Amino acid sequence: MLYSIAGTWALIINLILNWRTLRDADFFNRKKDRKNRCESRYSYFLLAASCYFISDLSWGILYENHIMPEFHQILYALTVVYFVLMLLTMLTWIRYGVAYINMAGRGGRVLVHAAWAIFVLGIIFVILNVFNNYIFSFNSAYEYVAESGRYPAFALQIGFHVIVSVYMLFATYKVAGRQKLRCFAVALASIVLCAFLVIQIAFAMFPSYSMGLIIAICVIHSFVEAGELKEREIHEHISTVMAEAYEAIYYVEISTGEFLTFSKGSNYNSGDFPSAGADFFRTAMENIEKNVYPDDRAYAESICSREFILDNLKGRNSFAFRYRIIIGGEPRSCSFTVMLDNNGKYFVIFVRDIEEELLEEKKQKENRKLQVTFGQIAESLASNYDEIYYVDAENSSYVRYQVNNIFGQLEISQSGDDFFGECMVNIPKIIQRQDRDKVSDFIRLENLTEVLENYKSGSIDYRIVVSGETKYVRLTARKTSDGTHFIIGVENVDEEIEREKRHIKALRSEHELARKDELTGVKNNTAFKELMDAVQDNIDKGLDYLPFALVVCDTNDLKKINDTLGHVAGDEYIKASAQILCDLFVHSPVFRIGGDEFVVFLRGSDYTAREELMHSLREQILENQKSGIGPILASGMAEYEYENDNDVTEIFDRADREMYANKKSLKEGKH
Repeated sequence: MLYSIAGTWALIINLILNWRTLRDADFFNRKKDRKNRCESRYSYFLLAASCYFISDLSWGILYENHIMPEFHQILYALTVVYFVLMLLTMLTWIRYGVAYINMAGRGGRVLVHAAWAIFVLGIIFVILNVFNNYIFSFNSAYEYVAESGRYPAFALQIGFHVIVSVYMLFATYKVAGRQKLRCFAVALASIVLCAFLVIQIAFAMFPSYSMGLIIAICVIHSFVEAGELKEREIHEHISTVMAEAYEAIYYVEISTGEFLTFSKGSNYNSGDFPSAGADFFRTAMENIEKNVYPDDRAYAESICSREFILDNLKGRNSFAFRYRIIIGGEPRSCSFTVMLDNNGKYFVIFVRDIEEELLEEKKQKENRKLQVTFGQIAESLASNYDEIYYVDAENSSYVRYQVNNIFGQLEISQSGDDFFGECMVNIPKIIQRQDRDKVSDFIRLENLTEVLENYKSGSIDYRIVVSGETKYVRLTARKTSDGTHFIIGVENVDEEIEREKRHIKALRSEHELARKDELTGVKNNTAFKELMDAVQDNIDKGLDYLPFALVVCDTNDLKKINDTLGHVAGDEYIKASAQILCDLFVHSPVFRIGGDEFVVFLRGSDYTAREELMHSLREQILENQKSGIGPILASGMAEYEYENDNDVTEIFDRADREMYANKKSLKEGKH
């Protein structure tokens, strides 16, 4: 009974660790890609190991009663099964190890063929043992006897195990990153199996091989299966969060057409489109007939083929198209962006409802505003992050990924235990001094938690210094749907920021030119009206507006100069008039509101010294009149009276009347 305890515990441990793997195993998987081939072959190995454990513990129980004649034939048959299953675990293990370490060359094929040969040869030896007991026998007391012929047979098996283990170790050195540790674990498990097989041969009545099998299984579970399961969960989290920005995402294998669907949009009618399938193109054609707007069906069918997609991806990473889908009985425009993954085996289709964007685009065109073309929208959909951080919201541990496209072909480049703590250490090293405080405030755990409780995402733009050069970066944070992790993406937006700066500068220049008098360089009548409207708005609201005054000026004898000396001389006369006002009222804006009319908006220190400035202006005009050199300007000033003035035109009219009085005095020669 003691012999059967090891097999019993090994079987229990194996079922606890790998129940889900055995339950969901696809033993007839014919896919050629490495991932599915490894999963299928490992399932075969686990099944063979489980059968071996059952035979081993059953043999131990029966052998306790070997003296009973009714058990003799069963015990002999079970011993044969025991050896066959031992050979089967060897065969299935070799096939799994070669597939996992990806020994796809001639050497790997030779190992697998050799394993099959040893398996078949072992079966032949076990069958021949019935006629000539040279592997095992039972004596007259029906006690198990290990015959000498078993040693050459097992030596062949052990020698082959040693060769395979060495070959696995050699192949492991060609692998990098975390995969290197996992491949090393597979090689180590092979060494363990070999060692315990030796012990089993040396001590036939001790269940060594069962112990070696379960140790190897535990090594694979701890260092290979658990790590890959965690990475799959992280990839699913990231894919789910990325899918929230789209109505649907389709991940399609090019050669077979098999696909997976991530659908998050509330409007997109993907109810007839399955979450997974064997033929994306056939399923898409069926879906087009049901859901695509009739006028767009022919176009949708023409582009929904493997050949069309591959032709359009030649020489570029992505392309986009659009057509209308019936949603809620109404046609809505959807954008489809197609991207090729890094290894060229899959392409990804991103679907986004752009109906609202197109309506907004049409509205903007009607208002003659700047447009965002569909090509730009498609380009923005195809944009990608430079890196992604997957951060545990509870303990701040993280994994950093380098990404190559928006779907997330991820390669782990770094991990750590305290994302937020490391950020605080790195911020002074790489972020420009002026932006450090705002980034520190934004990246705090408490702040991100609060922001993402109220909004779908949060982002911040800041500057980093790389090799002495400043670049703009955008950090965008989201939270996974279960709230357990933050997804933080970082992208270079240097070109985007520069474009915005140039655009704003152009708009400002355009605005200034539209409000500038071309002849004199002072502000024009449009600018004056805008100023008066703003002043009137403040007066209407009863605000205690700052004190100001208006100076209205008119150039004398302009018509006479134009008629006698020509318009060029007249233009020079107007420019000289504007120059006098600009030189005198240096702290106040000057406006040319007509051919020979000017207005000065007195404010600040000019308003305080308004009487002295007006006196200086009129003194200079009198001097010009006497010398006959320089323009003659009639002028009048009126001040804003808070308690009496309700309309800015009242102030202008008072100044205008005073100007005409001054004009009359100048013509009559009165001072």
